Amino acid sequence: MTVSERFSVPALILGAGAWGTALAIHWSKRAQPGQVSLWARRPEHVKELEATRLNQRYLPGAKLPDTLDLSPNLKAALLAFRERSQCDAKTPGGLIVLACPVAGLSQLSAEVTETLGPAQPGEGLLWLSKGLVQDGDAFCWPSDLVRRAMKADWPMAALTGPSFAMEVAKGLPCALTAASTDLGFARRLSRICHGGGMRVYASDDLLGAELGGAVKNIMAIAAGVADGLGLGANARAALLTRGLAETARLAVALGARPESMLGLAVLGDLVLTATGDLSRNRRVGLGLAKGEPLQQILQSLGHVAEGVNASRAVAGLARFHQVDMPIVQAVCQLLSGEQSAKAILSELLSRDPVDELDVSIAEAAKDLSTP
Repeated sequence: MTVSERFSVPALILGAGAWGTALAIHWSKRAQPGQVSLWARRPEHVKELEATRLNQRYLPGAKLPDTLDLSPNLKAALLAFRERSQCDAKTPGGLIVLACPVAGLSQLSAEVTETLGPAQPGEGLLWLSKGLVQDGDAFCWPSDLVRRAMKADWPMAALTGPSFAMEVAKGLPCALTAASTDLGFARRLSRICHGGGMRVYASDDLLGAELGGAVKNIMAIAAGVADGLGLGANARAALLTRGLAETARLAVALGARPESMLGLAVLGDLVLTATGDLSRNRRVGLGLAKGEPLQQILQSLGHVAEGVNASRAVAGLARFHQVDMPIVQAVCQLLSGEQSAKAILSELLSRDPVDELDVSIAEAAKDLSTP
């Protein structure tokens, strides 16, 4: 392994679900012993991981490298990270990764700064969560939840894009986006995370990246329904294309960059999540098409399907900004039990025809064609 292929900074991953475990495996394969640590909330889970070096519940069959440290104590793990990140006086630094569902972001973010305070030289924070939360009249992206909960200043970014955890754990190639309002920090992340089959691009359109991460899960549910009803590949292609158009309309209304809709965090993640058999949200749609109760589907998954919770919030945000998102609205009606899958399909197909290239898609195409 060459120097450029090594993972070069201390990293603490908070959350031993599928994606957190996969990233811990990927990084620790390229790191020195003890450089990468994984924290799990339940002590009994950590004991199982230590005894078997496997995370059978969330990532069955993926071996944990011997170089990966495991911890059940959050405060101790954070303090150990700080000591490692600042031990090199010439090049201090390290990464803390929030690898939890959106619902756990606020608490975990607060605990980080309650223990560590402000970031020290070279330290940064990133999250893997995707979704949108409605709190009264406020709509909160993951970045909003992190900023509100942290009482100290940290460089921060979302690591997002098309990435099934199992494939990352196996070392299969993938490409991701590090999105931050601080482009310098995003570029630093891309350099740190690059390697071992993972390519990371930098973006300063954090809003666009988070929007894509939320809406693609909703579209994956819709695609699962279409596939479950046996509508064919033509229908799936049409659904995803019009779903991307809905996403672009909302992006323009919110002030995100239209060209981001054609990048990894939006189009790339949409294609993967809506067509891949490992997609939890697509499996929700497949189950709904069969008439299975939603709670039964979610229990059988054993994981969080963020599109279920995000659908109502995204639909509310679209209504607030007067953006037409018929597919998102249809998914909301299906999840709430208001209409059957077949009835919703009939309603979507009976909508009046419109011009295909609305302003959002036209602006994106124009931006991409500009030198």
